[in-house]
Amino acid sequence: MSIKFVAAAVLPTRWGQFTIHGFEDSETGKEHVALIFGELDQPDPLLCRIHSECLTGDSLFSLRCDCGPQLQCAMESVAEAGRGLILYLRQEGRGIGLLNKIKAYALQDSGADTVEANVQLGFEPDSREYQICKPMLDYFDVRQVKLMTNNPRKVEALKSMGIDVAEIVPIHTGSNPHNESYLSVKVNKLGHIK
Repeated sequence: MSIKFVAAAVLPTRWGQFTIHGFEDSETGKEHVALIFGELDQPDPLLCRIHSECLTGDSLFSLRCDCGPQLQCAMESVAEAGRGLILYLRQEGRGIGLLNKIKAYALQDSGADTVEANVQLGFEPDSREYQICKPMLDYFDVRQVKLMTNNPRKVEALKSMGIDVAEIVPIHTGSNPHNESYLSVKVNKLGHIK
């Protein structure tokens, strides 16, 4: 898998000044970004988050998931640590795309959980792929991370690529009455850390 670096620019945020780096996946044409805070060339493991795009949660403030609060928590944590990296991957709806995600929402409105809805639409419960992380991490010469995640698949994916996951930093935020079932399914059916 190969990527092409496109551009980098200053990204001021409420948590401080990040640098946003844009990449294009040479095979799929998908655009991904890396948010960098501080200096990466330090010997200790880098605080890192792999975040899959969630338009409804990240931008439209949906309470159906915890994606938006997780992204905000990651940005705040990286800024507080003084250095870190967030890989923002364009794989909406656990990899099924925005319109299919809305179809899955409709099935959930009728009683299906998030896993059942994806399966009813003909998808895997989680279709996300993390191979694109390797060339992005290589670009920044990152070999060792403290990974902010509840998802063991992300840990295993990085380890299989030769990235040393020195620590798993659970990221529990954004729980509310609208996403109780969603969060429960992530733990009970997808094996996420409680």
